[in-house]
Amino acid sequence: MATLRIHRFVEGRKWVQDYTVEVTKGMTVLEALISIKEHQDPTLSFTCSCRSSICGACAVRVNGNAELSCEKLVADLIARYQTETLTVEPLGNFRVIRDLIVDWDPKYARIKKVKPVVHPKDEFSAEDGCRQSPADFDKYKKYAGCILCGSCVSECNKNTLNQKDFLDPFAFVKAERITADSRDKDPKEHLKAVLDAGLWRCFNCQECTAKCPKHLDPAGAIEKLKAATFKYHLDDNVGARHAKAIYDDIQESGTLDESKLNIKSEGFFMAGLRAPMALRLMHVGKMNPLESHPVNPEVKTIAAIVKAAEKEEE
Repeated sequence: MATLRIHRFVEGRKWVQDYTVEVTKGMTVLEALISIKEHQDPTLSFTCSCRSSICGACAVRVNGNAELSCEKLVADLIARYQTETLTVEPLGNFRVIRDLIVDWDPKYARIKKVKPVVHPKDEFSAEDGCRQSPADFDKYKKYAGCILCGSCVSECNKNTLNQKDFLDPFAFVKAERITADSRDKDPKEHLKAVLDAGLWRCFNCQECTAKCPKHLDPAGAIEKLKAATFKYHLDDNVGARHAKAIYDDIQESGTLDESKLNIKSEGFFMAGLRAPMALRLMHVGKMNPLESHPVNPEVKTIAAIVKAAEKEEE
């Protein structure tokens, strides 16, 4: 037997309700929810569609982690968490409509910010179509597998802090898919859009990648978009300058020069406004602008690793 401790929400009222189900072989979390609705409580509300792990409609949080309820076995989760009580709640960073059902409309609307449409190059025509090589298709086909389940959004720490200045991870996945498409005639249009949508505000916590049930690596898509902004000379912003400053320090000395990093990123004026923080860093020995910046004795090896990584990425 297993207990599903489900977070309920009906017409503004919230509570947690326990249901006990018999765990049969191969029972998924979704099957357990359906069993509860059919045999114990018809008022329990949740969403599901295909039950084949490809539509994303049934995503929920189980014991604090976003999961596709149609693919996660109850027995496996009991073994993972070493408990027969599983807490099921709606996805995080969404407005809850009822019980485990969340409002997707605002999220769909936000996708429009990245201009998610391929604008064919002038060389293409309605008669001949928009052909591309298998190699060009391979550059973005992984990201075409996004099923819009919302797991990445649910676990995104930046979204939890502030959704107003940062898009949902799956929107950046969509943007990378379009930007990397060789048939599109103006990748810069999409890149400008994602810059305005908070590209460089990502915390790089990797939670979106860790929780993606399709292993699409949304965090990697964000990093690819950042790299593309340099390629198309859209790097006149704090985030890009910060990344470039770190890159230069690693290449030149193999270590970060904390005393100059902020100046290189934001300029003298903005860096001056952060003087109190700089003083605290100096007080704890984090940096000393009066000392020469140390050079890592393995700096040549580090530089070689960086170059090898760049070549591999190409």
